[in-house]
Amino acid sequence: QVQLVESGGGLVQAGGSLRLSCAASGRTFSTYATGWFRQAPGKEREFVAGITWSGGNTYYADSVKGRFTISRDNAENTVYLQMNSLKPEDTAVYYCAADTTHWRVSRSQYEYNYWGQGTQVTVSS
Repeated sequence: QVQLVESGGGLVQAGGSLRLSCAASGRTFSTYATGWFRQAPGKEREFVAGITWSGGNTYYADSVKGRFTISRDNAENTVYLQMNSLKPEDTAVYYCAADTTHWRVSRSQYEYNYWGQGTQVTVSS
C-alpha cells in the first residue's frame, strides 16, 4: 500500500513559478516509479512528468519540457515538480501517482496504481 499527499498548488500569474510536493508513505519509497499527471476541466487526465525509482531517469510531456523539472528525495519520501514559466494552459488539478508494478516509467495513467487527491494549480493571464 502507498499513500500519496500533494501540496504546493495555488494561484500564480503567467510567467511565475510553483513547486508541488508529493509526500509518500507505506511501501518503501525507493522501490517504485512516480509520476505527475494533470487534468483540466473537460479534458482527459494527461501525463506531465515521471521519474524512476532511483531518480536517475526523468521523462516529460512535450508541453512542459524545459519548463518543469521532476525530482525525488528518497530519504524524505517525497517527489517534487518544479514548474517555471507557467502558462494559463497549465491550469489543472495536478495528481501525484505511484506505479509499484513496473520498473520503467509509463506515460499511461492506467499503469499507476496509487494516486494522491490532487492539488489545484491556476495560472492567470
